[in-house]
Amino acid sequence: MRLVRMHSPVIGPQTAPVTVVEFFDPACESCRAFHPYVKQILARHPQDVKLVLRYAPLHPGSAEVIKLLEAARRQDRFVAVLDAGLEAQPAWADHQKPDVALAYQAAERAGLDLAKAREDMQNPALDALLKQDVEDLRALGVRGTPTFWVNGRSPASFGPEPLAQLVAEEVAKVKPR
Repeated sequence: MRLVRMHSPVIGPQTAPVTVVEFFDPACESCRAFHPYVKQILARHPQDVKLVLRYAPLHPGSAEVIKLLEAARRQDRFVAVLDAGLEAQPAWADHQKPDVALAYQAAERAGLDLAKAREDMQNPALDALLKQDVEDLRALGVRGTPTFWVNGRSPASFGPEPLAQLVAEEVAKVKPR
């Protein structure tokens, strides 16, 4: 299935019955704006919802920051570095001339061992991971980020409320009455 791959980062319980898939670009302002809403959804349904992030490196500098996130995952610092990178995004993610060094600084402040991360970022498997995610986003017709699916369904329209509503509908289907 193209929505979820074995390599995809998962936030929340692996066994959660509701899966939110987000095609995500760390340099995307809309992804940054949606992040607090996605975190609220996860907090509202801590046992029933998991988030699967799929990478969509659509902006300059994104692929390198994605590799940084993957290196953070190897150090069990993924969520902290994700949050720090999004917080620092206005400084580093200029679409004409990104300053990815500022993303590295944010990751280090979030507790990432940068020397180890730089080493891990050289792993050719990361290029394969990115290639697979890009192939999947094209095959699925993803044209921008963030793009969401909830248990394979797209929200009726774009916005935090339609996303939250669809998640609530899917959670209601799996909750005993």
